[in-house]
Amino acid sequence: MKRILKKCLKAGMLFCYRLMTFLPIKKNVIVFESNLGRNYTGSPRSIYEEMVRQGMDKKYRCYYILDQTDILLPGSIKTVRNSRFFYYYIMAVARVWVCDTRFPNYMIKRSGCSYIQTWHGTPLKKLALDMDDVKMAEESIEAYKENFRENTATWDYLISQNPFSTKTFKRCFDFHKTMLEIGYPRNDVLFRENNEADIIQIKKEYNIPLDKKVILYAPTWRDDAYYENGSYKFVTPLDFHKLKERFGTEYVILIKYHYMVRERIDWSIYDGFCIPFDNRYDIAKLYLASDILMTDYSSVMFDYSLLKRPMIFYAFDLEQYKDNLRGFYFNFIEEAPGTVCITNEEVIAAIEEVNQAAGIPRSCQKKYEEFVQKYNPFDDGHASEKVIQLIEKLVAEER
Repeated sequence: MKRILKKCLKAGMLFCYRLMTFLPIKKNVIVFESNLGRNYTGSPRSIYEEMVRQGMDKKYRCYYILDQTDILLPGSIKTVRNSRFFYYYIMAVARVWVCDTRFPNYMIKRSGCSYIQTWHGTPLKKLALDMDDVKMAEESIEAYKENFRENTATWDYLISQNPFSTKTFKRCFDFHKTMLEIGYPRNDVLFRENNEADIIQIKKEYNIPLDKKVILYAPTWRDDAYYENGSYKFVTPLDFHKLKERFGTEYVILIKYHYMVRERIDWSIYDGFCIPFDNRYDIAKLYLASDILMTDYSSVMFDYSLLKRPMIFYAFDLEQYKDNLRGFYFNFIEEAPGTVCITNEEVIAAIEEVNQAAGIPRSCQKKYEEFVQKYNPFDDGHASEKVIQLIEKLVAEER
């Protein structure tokens, strides 16, 4: 009975939403959403906070879509609970949508609304229409691609971090509208706050020890390891006990879950060596607080390389991931800007190599430089400002 009532309520909401799309567009209304409404992070956050710095949050009526609306945000923005009546009203009358994932396909993007899709990373893993199979919960590859194509057709603008992404996005998203080759707004902070004073402040805010070096462990999610659709497991055979035994007096490890991961692991057994951060935390601040990034096939590698700090790649399931789960756009072993490790012993050796080099090991420096040149030509610390200039132009247009 509960399920039936829930379906009826949603159907009623969607009917009301369709009626609301006949209301006049409100030129000063801008809607932001990050990671399916699960948090306040990424490029939408960065764009909005640049508006606050410029005092433009008072010029426009800004709304942030969130599952949990008790988060305190800067400026004059209002939080809106996902999939509630006011959510549908705001989506129906907004002049601009800003999002880094996808809005549901049942949301009607009106001709008077402009949709700025920031996306959430340069791709190593195959995406959307380029995928050969899909392991996500209860969805065929045909249905997945059709849903994706229908969604991307609503995007008016798409942000790219580099020429490789521009070419890939146009194909895998079947995107033929305006590409914004400006780098990611979420990376502006890596230029603005990459200094000792700000880094100390971040560590204090996040309770990261000031007397230890920091490894940030930020793996991606696995398409075939999930509890239910949209809720994925934290999968890693990394031996944190061994790492603590070897590096516990010198380092702490920040464990950053991907926003799709839902886990409740008791990290207290590592006695402060492992510090977890769930999807509520913006990873850009953790980049700044860390001395080493350890990841696998995640797009965090492209953003982190802007800091010119060492990276280690723990690719314990490389063949399975490459051949069966996703497939890659380029040769990961050849281009990864750091040591690629398969075993725990190799991870330990890679950390020791970074220690000995006091930075990026000499064996990785050439690959690192080539990686930055190829994948970071657009990021300059001003991407948010460029998006705001676009928003100003769009709002000024007569539609």
